This record gives sequence, structure tokens and C-alpha cells, in this order.
Amino acid sequence: MKVRFAPSPTGYLHIGGARTALFNWMYARSQKGMFVLRIEDTDLERSKKEYLDEIVDSMKWLGLSWDEFYLQSERFDIYRQHAQKLLDEGKAYKDGEAVILKIPAREIKLYDLIRGEIVFDSETIKDQVLMKSDGSPTYSFACVVDDALMEITHVIRGEDHISNTPKQMMIYEALGFKAPKFAHLPLIMDAEGGRMSKRTGAVAVTEYRNLGFVADGIVNYLMLLGWSPGPNQEIVSLEKAVQNFSIKKVNKAAAVFSMDKLLWVNSQHIKNMSLDRLTDSLIPLLRQKNFIGESFDRPALEKVVALFKGRLSTLNDFIDWADFVFLEQLVIRQEDKQKYLSQNRKKEFETLAQEFEKLTEFTPQSAESAFRDVVARLSISSSDLVHPVRVALTGKSVGPGLFETMSLLGKERTIKRLQETFS
Repeated sequence: MKVRFAPSPTGYLHIGGARTALFNWMYARSQKGMFVLRIEDTDLERSKKEYLDEIVDSMKWLGLSWDEFYLQSERFDIYRQHAQKLLDEGKAYKDGEAVILKIPAREIKLYDLIRGEIVFDSETIKDQVLMKSDGSPTYSFACVVDDALMEITHVIRGEDHISNTPKQMMIYEALGFKAPKFAHLPLIMDAEGGRMSKRTGAVAVTEYRNLGFVADGIVNYLMLLGWSPGPNQEIVSLEKAVQNFSIKKVNKAAAVFSMDKLLWVNSQHIKNMSLDRLTDSLIPLLRQKNFIGESFDRPALEKVVALFKGRLSTLNDFIDWADFVFLEQLVIRQEDKQKYLSQNRKKEFETLAQEFEKLTEFTPQSAESAFRDVVARLSISSSDLVHPVRVALTGKSVGPGLFETMSLLGKERTIKRLQETFS
């Protein structure tokens, strides 16, 4: 059993292509079969190395390893030989420099593994160009020759390719090759039922990666677009999903892409990551922002990561939530200044700083105890002080527990930020 994913390097690997790659990969691995990555770069003008590199890189990042790799641009001689064979047998003719296949009139039946039987009438198909006048093969011809010679047993691709299938079946027949089994995956639609656009999520895998999505989250969400891992089960590892995968259980109906659902799935995978692995994933981002250098205090960083782990939908959220830990100078939004720091709380802040100075141990418990003492002494409500202090310390009006946050910043920085707020 052998399948292939055959992207064209005329653009980056988008989310729809990644889903096709994933379903092929899962089918191959579930059947103990082979997975081929074939780059369909016969359009020499539009194919670019940067797109090829991005496709290969994205496949590796998603964890979709391949058993064989081919570039169609290196196989032109093979296509020419097969075109010549059809000319010699009178099944094709030349029009100028182009080679064209004669299409006989008859009914073509296809059994699709997802959709069941599909019937085409070849009278609606005109004679097919196999080799263009510039000497390059057409998509369908190169595709058929390669699928046959690479011994591809199952072709799993998007339903937008259904119209190509009868043409390709006629080419298989003319060449005397056995056609593979076909399965056409449902399209991915946006929430309104239209085709996905950049605005609704049809962007490159690399872009999702840059937005802070993790590979496990993307892969898990893609498998839900047209297939279910089991009743009441949505969060699943790739290894576990492979054990239950069946191409016949893929839905015929279009899958709906939801950014909210993707963020939720991604957040679950971040929650399930070990602290060590999550910290490793965040280090490149923190270096990029110059929040840490080559050497840094890893145990201290892991404490910060642990505090925010449950709040992250993406890795980039960590930068938004935790930047105050790494910044010397906080940037407080104007509306938060007006809402929480416009009343002069200098006296309360100074009293709090003095109380903190006395502490020999600065833990969440000792910080809370000192805070409660100040509130009681000044006869104010703790809610009067919690938000202003949080904004002064973090630049944010929401976040994890205030006293855990203080402990994370440490005694010196907590006192310094309280003193500087109204100085």
C-alpha cells in the first residue's frame, strides 16, 4: 500500500494542503504502507526554491516524515518516452510540437472510497494535451505516469480534483496501467460556508507557526476537519489517531474551519506539554524579543512559564502575558492609568512597599499577609488596592494570582515598581 502527497512549489504549503498531506500520511502509517512526497514542479517559471524549502520544512515541522522523495522536474525524459509510446501506438497525435491523447467515447465508472460510485461520460472530455509545445508535461499526464511508475495504490486528494479523475483514468487506460483507488476529501469552508480565504484562515503553515501555534495543535485540528478520532474525543496525539484512522470514515460533507476551535485545540496541547518542552519552545521567541540572552536562569524562567501555562492559546500569548517579567520599563496603557492609577494612591503604595521591606522571605503567602495587614491598617477594601497594584507591577489589569506574580517579580522589583508609580 503506497500513497503520495504531491504539492506544487508555486506557493507555500497552505492549511488545506497540509490536511491532504496529513490524511495521506495517517492512512499510510495506519496500513503499515509507504508515504511518498513528490514535488510537482513541472511549471518551471512559477516553481520557486523558496516555496519548495518551505513545503519541506513545514512537512518536517508537522511531523509528516516521508519514505521516498521525487522532483518531477528531474523526470522529463520519462514523460517524453511515454508520450512517444502513445504516438507510436496511434493513441496520440501531434499538433505542432504538442502531443495530444485521443479520447474514445464511453462511460467511465469510478468507485471513490469516500463518495462511492461516480459515473462520467467521456463525450464531455475533449482530447487531452499530454506534452505541451515547450516540451513540458501537463499536470494530468505527469501525475498518471508517476503514480503508475511509483506504484501508488491509493490517490487521496481534495474533491476539487474530481474533475481531473476521468481524464487521468483515460490516460491510465491508454498507457496500459492499472488505475489506483481514489478518495476525494471534502473541501474546507469558512464559517459562512464559502471557500476559505486568507482572512478566514487559508494561510501558510509557516504563518501559523509564526503566530505561535504548536505542531501538535495544528495536526490535531486538521484531522478533525473531515474525520473523528472517536466518540466525544477531540484532543488526540498523532500516534493515537493513526491507530484508529480509516479513510472510509472520512465525511463527504464539507469541513468548516473555525479559528476559535483551532485556538482551543492548540491551548489544550500547550496545557498537555511538559514544562521542560514548553520552556524549550518559548526560548527562541524570548531570544527574538531580546528578553533573554544566550545564558539565562532556566529554573527562574520555568517558574514564569509554569505560572502562565494554563492561560496560553498560542506560544505568542506568553510574550503578551509575561513581558512585564523581562522588561525594565513597563508600558501601561492610557485607559488602565486613568481607570486604576488616576486616584493618588501614593500613601497606600508607600505603606505597602515599607511592609514588604520588612519581609525576610518573599513568598506568595508572606506577600499576601503583608498586603492584608496594610489594607486593614488603612481601613480600605482589598479590592480598592488589588487592581492598581497589579497594573503598577505588570502593566496589565488581568493576570494570574497577584501574590504569585509578586513572588515571581521578587521583593526588590516589586518594591521598586510600587515606589516609582507615583514618584
